[in-house]
Amino acid sequence: MMEEEELEFVEELEAVLQLTPEVQLAIEQVFPSQDPLDRADFNAVEYINTLFPTEQSLANIDEVVNKIRLKIRRLDDNIRTVVRGQTNVGQDGRQALEEAQKAIQQLFGKIKDIKDKAEKSEQMVKEITRDIKQLDHAKRHLTTSITTLNHLHMLAGGVDSLEAMTRRRQYGEVANLLQGVMNVLEHFHKYMGIPQIRQLSERVKAAQTELGQQILADFEEAFPSQGTKRPGGPSNVLRDACLVANILDPRIKQEIIKKFIKQHLSEYLVLFQENQDVAWLDKIDRRYAWIKRQLVDYEEKYGRMFPREWCMAERIAVEFCHVTRTELAKIMRTRAKEIEVKLLLFAIQRTTNFEGFLAKRFSGCTLTDGTLKKLESPPPSTNPFLEDEPTPEMEELATEKGDLDQPKKPKAPDNPFHGIVSKCFEPHLYVYIESQDKNLGELIDRFVADFKAQGPPKPNTDEGGAVLPSCADLFVYYKKCMVQCSQLSTGEPMIALTTIFQKYLREYAWKILSGNLPKTTTSSGGLTISSLLKEKEGSEVAKFTLEELCLICSILSTAEYCLATTQQLEEKLKEKVDVSLIERINLTGEMDTFSTVISSSIQLLVQDLDAACDPALTAMSKMQWQNVEHVGDQSPYVTSVILHIKQNVPIIRDNLASTRKYFTQFCIKFANSFIPKFITHLFKCKPISMVGAEQLLLDTHSLKMVLLDLPSIGSQVVRKAPASYTKIVVKGMTRAEMILKVVMAPHEPLVVFVDNYIKLLTDGNTETFQKILDMKGLKRSEQSSMLELLRQRLPAPPSGTESSGSLSLMAPTPEQESSRIRKLEKLIKKRL
Repeated sequence: MMEEEELEFVEELEAVLQLTPEVQLAIEQVFPSQDPLDRADFNAVEYINTLFPTEQSLANIDEVVNKIRLKIRRLDDNIRTVVRGQTNVGQDGRQALEEAQKAIQQLFGKIKDIKDKAEKSEQMVKEITRDIKQLDHAKRHLTTSITTLNHLHMLAGGVDSLEAMTRRRQYGEVANLLQGVMNVLEHFHKYMGIPQIRQLSERVKAAQTELGQQILADFEEAFPSQGTKRPGGPSNVLRDACLVANILDPRIKQEIIKKFIKQHLSEYLVLFQENQDVAWLDKIDRRYAWIKRQLVDYEEKYGRMFPREWCMAERIAVEFCHVTRTELAKIMRTRAKEIEVKLLLFAIQRTTNFEGFLAKRFSGCTLTDGTLKKLESPPPSTNPFLEDEPTPEMEELATEKGDLDQPKKPKAPDNPFHGIVSKCFEPHLYVYIESQDKNLGELIDRFVADFKAQGPPKPNTDEGGAVLPSCADLFVYYKKCMVQCSQLSTGEPMIALTTIFQKYLREYAWKILSGNLPKTTTSSGGLTISSLLKEKEGSEVAKFTLEELCLICSILSTAEYCLATTQQLEEKLKEKVDVSLIERINLTGEMDTFSTVISSSIQLLVQDLDAACDPALTAMSKMQWQNVEHVGDQSPYVTSVILHIKQNVPIIRDNLASTRKYFTQFCIKFANSFIPKFITHLFKCKPISMVGAEQLLLDTHSLKMVLLDLPSIGSQVVRKAPASYTKIVVKGMTRAEMILKVVMAPHEPLVVFVDNYIKLLTDGNTETFQKILDMKGLKRSEQSSMLELLRQRLPAPPSGTESSGSLSLMAPTPEQESSRIRKLEKLIKKRL
């Protein structure tokens, strides 16, 4: 029973001593210990096993037990000491808490005393400052009252003086006094409810009204609407009156300006009436000469009368421009049938010169009141067509050979007077457009005649194919027209001129470029009736002469120049035209036309070289390859092909030196044309012996090397061929080599031969396979079993047979294309 009670006590003690992990971690941090007895996960069995790992270690068990008992005794002593030390802790804690509460009560009482003293101090300060605030308010009100009384005194005295000076026409003194009175009156706006103040305000308004009427009457007397100007010139009274008008209602100033300008231009309306001979366009210079004299006369007589900020000279010039524009528009509507191009351009030139003269002399500040915005001045432009002084030197532009891509000139400052008079000519610009249409038509006809008379350009192997000079002349004339029309209008006339440009760009492309390309071959396959007949007779196909090759290259270079320049022309037209009309400027069709000329020229060069190689390929297919006994150097047909390539390609490369990308296109197109044709003729070489196949393989490799070197053949400077071209040659000629390797392979055993074909020619085309069998000279009975074996060993297509069939129809192989060409040739020969 004693043992059971002890066990229960131990279990209860362990249950009480189970601490949370957080508490255990805190104890370990405060009292770090390495003793296993202090660990939370202490295991007595493991501890004993550690003390007595073997049976021999039990010999010192008594010593270990004594040590543990000693340790237990020490722990009991420590616990006893701690428990005794905690006997008075509760009493001390209560005593300390009572002392803290007393201290808090004392602190609270002190804070309350301080708060009461602060409230008393605040109340005392308020009582002290109340009198000071009252004194401040009294001082402010007194200052305001004194200031207001002073202003009132000044206002009353100023109004009396103003009325007296107005009656005596002392405008110089009135100008200074009136401004001061109006400034003082602004301080009394919040006192207008007081009758006396309101009465003074009404007297000031009445004085202003009287001054305005009196000044207008003085100007009417000095410059009557009917009659001549006052001979004595301006007086000091009127000059001072203008200073007063600056302060009065702006309508007074506008009325003075309007009457003065109307009286100043009254003579102009009489001299240049619609029925007068000097009113017509051929004497438009007299109008501008008259206003220049009037401006000089104004500066001498009236320059000091009006304030400088009124800009009276500029206002006179602007009103003159408005009147002139109206009068010119009226007379041109009446005599529209008499307007000729030279007369119209003369009038426009003189008018734009006059507008330039105004821009140099005046700033255009008077146009901001609404006049300028009606003129639709053209937007700023960086157009390189525009010259610094366009109108006086327009005729010199025809002799310039400048290009559209010349460095841009610094942009001239905007002319605020642009179009202020010349806008009236816009409705009649159809005369100019029709004239340019006629002139451009004659220019194209002259180009055609000159080309026929001078013949094709001379061969040029040093600097590349020359651009036809007529091309530069055409765009120089376009430049002249654009400069002229852009200064006349940026609206519908520019659209009409653009339509004319489009028309003659197409005509130039058709008549000068396409019309002069050699016509010896067709665009479809490079075959003509004459070439077929000559091939049938065994003679060589006619080739282009050196002059014809140079002509084709020159036309190609010209078309490329026209393409680039037309694109720039479109950009410059969009810069010159109004923003709302930009969408209507589109020269894409004309650029496509020049692109077509470029493509046709390249195709002609390809067809010529391709046709020159045809006899050699025909000779290759007619050779008895089964009788070849040994492999030698390259065959004669290879030498013939290389000879034609070395004759044509250097000429074409040198004449296309300035358009390198199109020479690359020529090389690519020739490779795409020659290689399938070579493979087609390769299939015609049947039957072939093993030695014959080896000879053909050697020839194919020679042609492959020549084609890879084609872009730089015959050139002193060796350049690496473009990667796109090299890829085409390697792919095509490697296919030809693989075909010959299959032909050279023994056809037995059949499975090995078929697998070798599938490996070398990955397309797995049965038609190609059958052609290879024909080249090997196998009989049809042998071919059928091999074809069946090929079909069995071919991998199944991923999308089914139908999809593969449709794909083969959509993308025919080069052999299929060449087969179609052969059928077409046979049909034409049979009909001939």
